Amino acid sequence: MSLEILARQGVVSRSMAEAVSMRIKDLRKKAIQESFRDFSHAGHRLEYVATVRGVDYIDDAKACNLNSTWYALESMKRPVIWIAGGQGKDVDWASMRELVSSKVKHIVCLGTDNKAMIAAFGSAVGDIVETDSMMAAVQSAYLMASEGDVVLLSPACPSFDLFESYQDKGTQFKKAVCEL
Repeated sequence: MSLEILARQGVVSRSMAEAVSMRIKDLRKKAIQESFRDFSHAGHRLEYVATVRGVDYIDDAKACNLNSTWYALESMKRPVIWIAGGQGKDVDWASMRELVSSKVKHIVCLGTDNKAMIAAFGSAVGDIVETDSMMAAVQSAYLMASEGDVVLLSPACPSFDLFESYQDKGTQFKKAVCEL
């Protein structure tokens, strides 16, 4: 399967596919680095927002499916306070149980229907709290976090119950973090 097909399917990022393609064609590393000099980050995808009281806040609002959230959680090297949820009635939360139990300290559910998520992770993490606004979610995560933790907004499902779009969700997250 070509890297271009994998990039279209979201298995690898388009920029990663291009970098690998260039490397395969024996271009020098310096040329690859120079090609990324003007690269602008697509917002709301593992985007660093701020560090507050030694806790990093990461906006991954674009992760509106399990695969994207799995990637985000897998990439975390420090304990995670995970803000997730939304309209996830058909989401197979249990498929992430092992990963969540190894990476996540606490979960902040954000949305109107969190029963399935709570059932899947109830005994896999420390605490789970339910919230119905981004401000409440960020404040709950702030209270749960310890220095060295990461607060990760990575919903794993759409949230049209509370937000107009993933951009709206991410923007509200950033605003709430900045108000801590």
